[in-house]
Amino acid sequence: MPGVVIAGSSTFEWLDGERFLISRSHYEHPDIPDAVSIIGDTDGFHMHYFDSRGVYRLFELTMAGDGWAIAMGRQSPAGSHATGDEPFSQRVTFGFEDADQRMSGKGQLSYDDVNWDDDLEIMYCRTS
Repeated sequence: MPGVVIAGSSTFEWLDGERFLISRSHYEHPDIPDAVSIIGDTDGFHMHYFDSRGVYRLFELTMAGDGWAIAMGRQSPAGSHATGDEPFSQRVTFGFEDADQRMSGKGQLSYDDVNWDDDLEIMYCRTS
């Protein structure tokens, strides 16, 4: 959907014990599913993603001083599932801006792990 701006909201909260971070996302567009992700150390730093379509995926996370990145390979770990999708790789790199009040991300998709196409762009703005 090039050129389409989609509004939405996300919340982040610690699960009791502060070992896992829960992210909930809602988008104001019928083609973009609402999602819940759980982020933490599960045999490495991962994000477990679940959405309203019944899709679930496991992403690897890496942190950098000025941002973070998520990635999922075509050979997804057991249990990853995307209804109707042919195998693909996906990655998104996020950077922090404006004294950590904004986080912007750029996503890419690949169906062969060689050629990468631009996918989505995301902008999070802290409201509280």
